[in-house]
Amino acid sequence: MLARRETLQCRSASCSHVGMVRQINEDAFLELPENGLWVVADGMGGHAAGDYVASLIVDSLRRVAPVDALSRYTHALRQALTHVNAAVREEAVLRGLGVMGSTVVALAVQGDRGVCLWAGDSRLYRLRNDELQSISRDHSYVQDLQDSGLLSEAEARVHPRANIVTRAVGVDGTLDLAAINLEILPGDTYLLCSDGLNKTAEDHEICDVLRHPDPYQVVRCLVHMGLARGAPDNITAIVVKAS
Repeated sequence: MLARRETLQCRSASCSHVGMVRQINEDAFLELPENGLWVVADGMGGHAAGDYVASLIVDSLRRVAPVDALSRYTHALRQALTHVNAAVREEAVLRGLGVMGSTVVALAVQGDRGVCLWAGDSRLYRLRNDELQSISRDHSYVQDLQDSGLLSEAEARVHPRANIVTRAVGVDGTLDLAAINLEILPGDTYLLCSDGLNKTAEDHEICDVLRHPDPYQVVRCLVHMGLARGAPDNITAIVVKAS
């Protein structure tokens, strides 16, 4: 699938799998290259109806009409997520549930400019000049410990509270989305994924796979890697290659 934005083309592919342990896939994703939009949402397994929230996020962002200015499009995406946040909290009350929630990471691209929006621990990576960088920063309990120097990355992977996020859609009355502006260069590869992937694959392994030129083969390989290692959680990956 191709999305033309001035001189850049973006080829993308996506794949999602329930994994080897869970009964329900609480991940949802959106691949809209014609709008320059890619999204991964991960319903929070520790709360009720995470699959409902993740699907609501995707359905709501799908309906946001693209506009010429990236700043206006990003504002519209933010507004849609704010509305979802309020709707989820109302639904939780109607269902008599404490909390319903989902993480979200979104990449919006127009021309050589992009914006990443996120809340939670679903991630955006970028491979540029053969170097992998995590663009997003997890909103999670273990990430806070790492930032404070109290926990190493290896320790964070096996920490008993590794699944606790500090931001998510539906959890608080006000949705606190993080954002970062990006310059999109020819040759860039972007990976949006739920934590079911990065908790089963090391960064250097992800980097090796992302080097492959075919996005479809890349997402298949990434998901297969997680499944081969037991896939205790749902796994979702979207790969976007700019040229």
